[in-house]
Amino acid sequence: MRRLHPFPEIRSMLRRLLLAVVTGIAAALAVWLFRQTLLFLENAVLGSHGGSLVAAADALPVWRRILTPATGGLLAGLVLWLWQRYSYQHPHGPDDYMEAIESGDGQLDTQRSLVKSGASLIVVSTGSAIGREGAMILLASLAAAKLCHYLTPREEWKLWLACGAAAGMASAYHAPLAGSLFIAEVLFGTLMLASLGPVVIAAVSAQLVTLLLSDGRTTLYQVIPLTAPSPSQYLEMALLGVVMGCWGALLLRLMSASRKGFQKIAPLPLRLMAGGAIVGCLSAFTPMVWGNGYSVVQAFLSQPPLFGFIGLILLCKLLAVLASSCSGAPGGVFTPTLFIGVATGLCAGRLWGMLHGVDTESVLCFGLTGMAALLAATTHAPIMAALMVCEMTGEYTLLPALLLASVIASVLSRWLWPDSIYRKAQYG
Repeated sequence: MRRLHPFPEIRSMLRRLLLAVVTGIAAALAVWLFRQTLLFLENAVLGSHGGSLVAAADALPVWRRILTPATGGLLAGLVLWLWQRYSYQHPHGPDDYMEAIESGDGQLDTQRSLVKSGASLIVVSTGSAIGREGAMILLASLAAAKLCHYLTPREEWKLWLACGAAAGMASAYHAPLAGSLFIAEVLFGTLMLASLGPVVIAAVSAQLVTLLLSDGRTTLYQVIPLTAPSPSQYLEMALLGVVMGCWGALLLRLMSASRKGFQKIAPLPLRLMAGGAIVGCLSAFTPMVWGNGYSVVQAFLSQPPLFGFIGLILLCKLLAVLASSCSGAPGGVFTPTLFIGVATGLCAGRLWGMLHGVDTESVLCFGLTGMAALLAATTHAPIMAALMVCEMTGEYTLLPALLLASVIASVLSRWLWPDSIYRKAQYG
């Protein structure tokens, strides 16, 4: 009987699957270590508030709300500036996993990555409106890269770096399938579909380890069970996809303009301090601008506020995200984008309810659609965006409608602004 696959090929496949499991475990441990260090710093600087930066800001006097993010930005800027002065004569590799996969050899610069992650710890623990998950994924990718540097041939390094990034996303967002598709969609053409198997295995392994190390929650956000959308709701969600496509392109333009404006401020420590000061001044008005927005999103999804309140918080948070991200604060904008998307969707749902009278469940449907559609509009990865929202909330009945809205938003945003949030050419 003729074998379907030669024995050496099967042995190679088993080796890759085993390495994918090991990579996923290493990535999950890196994310867990970053999270524990962050909690320690937040408790040391702000006091114990269960990891909620919004609660920590609310307990501080106004003057400390203003000064804490500015001080954190100054310290992080000094760390990055001193590192640049120290290493400018030394050759260095990338500290961005996408760059290492697309144009590098699949290896990250260890020292640069650790310095960047350390600076991210500083700005995140002092209230900057930046995502902590960016540094988590970077460290997960670094752990995978260092591990596989000694265990695999050079031609496989990009694959294992991609596995580490997907595992980091799975661990940070409890979304292993969306993390895998993120790598496949955003880096399409670099990572072949045939290599997706180890990426999925690494992501699922990381998710399992994260569940063992955490409180056992299977989803990132808790939402009441929603019923499948009706045909009329499909139309409403598709229309919201059009709105979010335009809003996504506008958000990318705002980020581009804001980054160019902050680049006029020199040196780097003063630039980051200016971004932190803006966040601090906004937090004097509302503490909800601190942090990546996770706790506020959870509160909004538990009980959607009225239109005026959501709109006001959305405006303040948008300004804080632009100030933090575009000033150069190290961190991600993935989770802040989720906040902006869900807040915009809830605003649209409340506005639609004023005109046509919809219940809370329909408003939540608008919010989740806004979250997925804006993520798709800014990343140009609609399948990943729709699946990620379902994995983060457990609302899989919405998946077909979310896919519809996400594809519409992604296509429209790409037409209006060709670069995604991960293509830095847009920032000039």
